[in-house]
Amino acid sequence: MKKVILSMMLMVAAVAANAQKFALVDMEHILRNVPAYERANEQLNQVSKKWEGEVQALLTESETMYKKYQSESVFLSDAQKTKAEEAIMAKEKEASDLKKKYFGSEGELFKKRQSLMSPIHDEIYNAVKDICDQKGYQLVIDRASGGSIVYASPKIDISDEVLQKLGYSINR
Repeated sequence: MKKVILSMMLMVAAVAANAQKFALVDMEHILRNVPAYERANEQLNQVSKKWEGEVQALLTESETMYKKYQSESVFLSDAQKTKAEEAIMAKEKEASDLKKKYFGSEGELFKKRQSLMSPIHDEIYNAVKDICDQKGYQLVIDRASGGSIVYASPKIDISDEVLQKLGYSINR
C-alpha cells in the first residue's frame, strides 16, 4: 500500500513538473549585443582611469615628499622632522580617502555603474518578463551566471528572442 501511495505521489509530482514551462537566457550574449552596454562600459573605464590617475598623482607626491624627507632628515630638527612626517602621512591619507571616495563599496564608481547599468538591466528584465507573460514561462534561468547547468536544450533558450524584443540584431 505504501508503495502505491509513493508511486502515485511521484507521478503527481512528475506531471506537475511537466506542466511548468522553463526558459534560459544567456545574459553575456544579450549584453554583448546591446550597444548601450558597451558604451556604458567604455564610460566607466574612462572615468576609472581618470580617477586612478588622480589617486596615483597623490601617491607619487607622497613618495616624492618621503624621498626628500629621507635625504634631508639628518639636517632637520625634531620639530621639522615631525612636521614633514605629518605632511607625508596627511598626503597618504588624502590619497587613501580619495581612493575610497572613488572606488569604495559605495563610492563614485559604484554609483556611476548603477546609474549607467540599471536602465539597461531594467530594459532587459522587462523584455524577459514580457516574453514570459506571452509564452507562459514560470522560470527563466541565466546560464551565464555560473549555475551548474550541465545541459539545456537550445529550444528553451530565449536570449535571441529577448534581443529581438529590445530591437537589436543577433550576433552568434
